[in-house]
Amino acid sequence: MNLPARLAALFVLSAAPAFAAAPAGFLFVTFTGEGSPMGEQVYFAVSEDGRHWDALNDAKPVLVSELGERGVRDPYLLRRPDGEGFFLIATDLSINRNGDWGRAVRRGSHAIVIWESKDLVNWTEPRRVEVAPEDAGCTWAPEAVFDEQEGDYLVFWASTTGRDDFAKHRIWAARTKDFREFGEPFIYIEKPTTVIDTTIVRDADAYYRFTKDEKFKAITMERAESIAGPWTGMPEFSLARLRGYEGPACYQIEPADGDQPPVWGLILDHYARGRGYQPYTTTDLSSGKFEPAEGFEFPFRFRHGSVVPVSAEELKQLREAYGAAAK
Repeated sequence: MNLPARLAALFVLSAAPAFAAAPAGFLFVTFTGEGSPMGEQVYFAVSEDGRHWDALNDAKPVLVSELGERGVRDPYLLRRPDGEGFFLIATDLSINRNGDWGRAVRRGSHAIVIWESKDLVNWTEPRRVEVAPEDAGCTWAPEAVFDEQEGDYLVFWASTTGRDDFAKHRIWAARTKDFREFGEPFIYIEKPTTVIDTTIVRDADAYYRFTKDEKFKAITMERAESIAGPWTGMPEFSLARLRGYEGPACYQIEPADGDQPPVWGLILDHYARGRGYQPYTTTDLSSGKFEPAEGFEFPFRFRHGSVVPVSAEELKQLREAYGAAAK
């Protein structure tokens, strides 16, 4: 398979992971926390099996933003649907430099920070693009998904707004074709109380959405047949009673193989205890039944981030560029 075809196949793997062959590995993008200015920048780690992770670049930031608030959190990486590159988006926020969560909620950035790359090694300079409504108090944890029905990307994030005196976060969204020009923002998810940290994955003909609901400081799981919805809550979700978790990230660790079902990982940032990501797995995403997973190893405390599958060539280039030898 030539390179463009292989990259296109890997996008299908990421967007609708019912694929025939496992990827060669995975790339994790994350940040480490607000303990220093460099903690709120973008870190990379790689894995061959989606469980054992090696830090790249000597566990130092790979991408650094001096734009806006001069910090980036909650990085999210996605592959273009044509297989010709990647977008990386992140929250424009530095708590280390500002130290005031109240200000961050009411008078924070209206923008997200965006990088682009063809190969995960060579990156454009970051750009800062305003996406939130004019009365937004913040623009947190942006993620995106390609909407095959509409032929564009849905970018979504959490914002408070002045129209209700910043009473709660809602999930807002806007559409874009190029991550440069964005449509008018609109409310994508609204609940009685604050909701933040939404992520969406696809399996076969269904989409699954995980969100942190502040009513119980717990993760919820929903299902829909299209990105636009309607979305239906999954009361059978087995992790709904966990408390003090945020930043859900879900990815297929192993594809189905003969009689063996696929293995999906759901990792949750246990922020309340300062433990970083905790792993759970399932062999049936539609069941909502996850079990605590053993054998995951992280080189440092990963915070709210994302995972993408990569080809053997991409994995090799990442290791060569950022200095983590294959094991």
